[in-house]
Amino acid sequence: MKDGNPIKILIADDDADDRMLIADAFEEANLSNPIDFVVDGLDLLDYLNRQGKYEELKDQDLPGIILLDLNMPRMDGRAALAEIRKIPEFQAIPIVALTTSKSEEDILQAYNLGVNSFITKPVTFDGLVHVVRILSKYWIENVQLPKAQ
Repeated sequence: MKDGNPIKILIADDDADDRMLIADAFEEANLSNPIDFVVDGLDLLDYLNRQGKYEELKDQDLPGIILLDLNMPRMDGRAALAEIRKIPEFQAIPIVALTTSKSEEDILQAYNLGVNSFITKPVTFDGLVHVVRILSKYWIENVQLPKAQ
């Protein structure tokens, strides 16, 4: 939390079990930032553009950080990342790839497309809580982020 305003975290992940585990990990890590979930790249772009079912968010700030799964249906994380980085209003939002991939090709491609960090999802819940604590320490407590628009 900076300046009394908690940073909203947007998580793009198509797997309902992973979404539940991530939410539980944030709770276990005592992270009280507001979290929203989207299920694929098209949903992510609608959320950011405040279109479709997200029109009611027009008066709300954009998320302060996005956690992005790379492997999702309809539009995967790579394609969504490429689109997000083309839109000036979204370019300053940090995007962390949080994915099952360990592929060197995926890592290189994600960084070339503009991801700020690449983290392979841990296989245990304790590992996920540890990652959430590190993300919180770095992106929420230490890094100076631009003011949400």
